[in-house]
Amino acid sequence: MKKIIECVPNISEGRDEKIINECAAAVRSVPGVTLLDVDPGKSTNRTVFTFVGDPESVVEAAFQFTKKAVELIDMSKHSGEHPRMGAVDVVPFVPVANVTMEECIECAKKYGERAGSELGIPIYLYEEASNNPDRKMLKQIRSGEYEGIKNKIYKPEWKPDYGPAEFIPKSGATATGARFFLIAYNVNILGTKEQAHRIALNIREQGRGDDKPGRLKATKGIGWYVDEYNMAQVSLNLDNYKITPPHIAFEECVNDAKELNLAVCGSELVGLIPLEAMLMAAEYYIEKENLFILDEKQKIRLVIERMGLSSVSPFDPGKRIIEYMLEKENNEPLANLTVRDFVELVGARTSAPGGGSVSALAASLGAALGAMVGWMTYGNKKFEKLDSEIRKLIPPLHNGMKEIISMIDADTNAFNDYMIAMKMPKKTDEEIKQREMKMQEGIKKAVEVPLKVMRTGNACWDTMTEIAKIGNISSKSDLEVGAKILETGIWGAFKNVEINLPQVTDEKFKSNVLKECNVILKNSEKKFSEVCDILSKR
Repeated sequence: MKKIIECVPNISEGRDEKIINECAAAVRSVPGVTLLDVDPGKSTNRTVFTFVGDPESVVEAAFQFTKKAVELIDMSKHSGEHPRMGAVDVVPFVPVANVTMEECIECAKKYGERAGSELGIPIYLYEEASNNPDRKMLKQIRSGEYEGIKNKIYKPEWKPDYGPAEFIPKSGATATGARFFLIAYNVNILGTKEQAHRIALNIREQGRGDDKPGRLKATKGIGWYVDEYNMAQVSLNLDNYKITPPHIAFEECVNDAKELNLAVCGSELVGLIPLEAMLMAAEYYIEKENLFILDEKQKIRLVIERMGLSSVSPFDPGKRIIEYMLEKENNEPLANLTVRDFVELVGARTSAPGGGSVSALAASLGAALGAMVGWMTYGNKKFEKLDSEIRKLIPPLHNGMKEIISMIDADTNAFNDYMIAMKMPKKTDEEIKQREMKMQEGIKKAVEVPLKVMRTGNACWDTMTEIAKIGNISSKSDLEVGAKILETGIWGAFKNVEINLPQVTDEKFKSNVLKECNVILKNSEKKFSEVCDILSKR
């Protein structure tokens, strides 16, 4: 799978569009890199860039970006609300997909070494890339900001990790490192800069710097006034959204603002946010307000409204949520076909997609019809007294449907893995051994995928029977069809297990699989009859 690293460099320029655009062009010029976001701020006089790519391409893009920025920006003429020390102030590397923190640290060091030697910029390592406890945090390195560099860079303890140990008036110094996904997040306050800062002191982890820390871990914050918005903001850096997510920070700011008799007017996301953080917020508000929302798009919309993320500019999920911004490979080519194209492909002169993919589709449709009957009951005034029960019954069927859909392609992919293994060379004993091992891995996978269809489909039965008892009886035939097609999908998946199992040499594996399959088949047959019997008596 493709390795994806995010780089989020900040430049000390937020007003000159020509400079911002040329820096963006430098990123776009590097193959293998996608520029996701450019977020300038006039009051802060700072622009945050976000781009992603494989490790090698991201380092190259960061270097070309830096080269252009230090050419165009003169730090001796810079002023702005945000703390800063260099033309390119900070260059963090962040793991996104299939990469480790260690790989990001290596990227930071490669970038730092090259920028220091080729561009002559003093470079400091920070966060996970730094082993020096006295200059591990960004605020430690930035202490004194740009104006203070000339007084400390010549001290032995402040010798840069890369580049010259001297003050460069035009470029200043740059910090680079590796960190967890940082969310830059501002809460809007109808008040003064001092009032916003007071709230920031209450909630940020450091607190007021005395023995009384603030309430939120992994949180940095200050208060400032944004002229272009005509209001103050509690400006927060959430260093680890799994410790302190944005919705918790927002709610804490709201509580403190109420105590000060101040109004909170929404919030602002700077840059991008992981989908997980948005869904965490959705679950928080769903539970808090006793809502019933399963659709992901509706969950995102709920969060945008509850946190006022469109208060200063429209929040477009397609442009602000990182997973939505990435160019996704089509990992489910079969499931993404039209119904007509899928059926015609099944009927073509090819061995795949075959019975396994069709069985997965059938089982997913069975679960889908069960969920549909649940939805046809929920929210209906006639069945209003059942809402609390139906809320519990729809999610297992909805989730089962979604999970089985992914197995439509997984079944074909498993078969392909086995076929590739069969074509491996077999001239030497070692080659024969490797080929046999890969073939066994492939054939086990070809067994495990339909087995997973059986397991997931089987897990839907108890819910299907409960839906049969209380669901909207006007949808009786839909549930009957759903039950029959679910049973058929499970049976079809078993047939794919059965035909592949003899080729497995692991006898214990074979025995365990057969026992489990027999239990599922008996239960499926029993539950289908039970659903039909319940419906016939209503």
